[in-house]
Amino acid sequence: MKKVLVVEDDPNISHLIQIHLNDLGYQIQVCNHGREGFEIANSNPFDLIILDIMLPEMDGIAICQKLRALDNFTPILMITAKSEEIDKVIGLESGADDYITKPFKIREFIARVKAIMRRQDQFNMVASKEADQLQFNSLEIDEKKRKVLLDEKRMDLTPKEFDLLVLMAKNPGRSYSRGELLELIWGYDFSGYEHTVNAHINRLRAKIEKDPNNPNFILTTWGVGYRFNDEL
Repeated sequence: MKKVLVVEDDPNISHLIQIHLNDLGYQIQVCNHGREGFEIANSNPFDLIILDIMLPEMDGIAICQKLRALDNFTPILMITAKSEEIDKVIGLESGADDYITKPFKIREFIARVKAIMRRQDQFNMVASKEADQLQFNSLEIDEKKRKVLLDEKRMDLTPKEFDLLVLMAKNPGRSYSRGELLELIWGYDFSGYEHTVNAHINRLRAKIEKDPNNPNFILTTWGVGYRFNDEL
């Protein structure tokens, strides 16, 4: 049975979510305070965390950032009343897997939950069949431990930076468009968010490339997007 943590301070919304996720056969735990939600999320295994941004005691962005900093990679669906693009970008770059704005239609909400669960199941299935470790000269990637070493020194990558690196490193030479990377890493595809991919690639290069202006690992395919060097 899938376990879902709902951190939402509006009792009407949390009750509605609980009813519909129970109908899907999920086991639901509800919390309405940010700090308590963080403690529960960090000390118990869940398949999904549904996280409101505006919470008492600790907001959803802070919760997401702290969980990712502690290597907690449980999928997170953020909910907020805000609709400005900058809020969405901040939420996604904090490590959230998806984002939905209040008021939302329950059918869209359920579809997003199912999509996250499906992607996670597919990721777990692929990960169980593939090698956990990749090495390219001085760059070592341990997918199971979500650890990256460069010249034997651990690199501090965000969840999305790590996912981008693993995706491309497992498929060296394949060029990915920004739209493809949005779909594969963030889970949905729409115009206007390509700059999020660019920002993540730039930060990733700054961390793993000796000279980010002349990258050795993550190369640019002009007119297409990015690829991992297949000549290492």
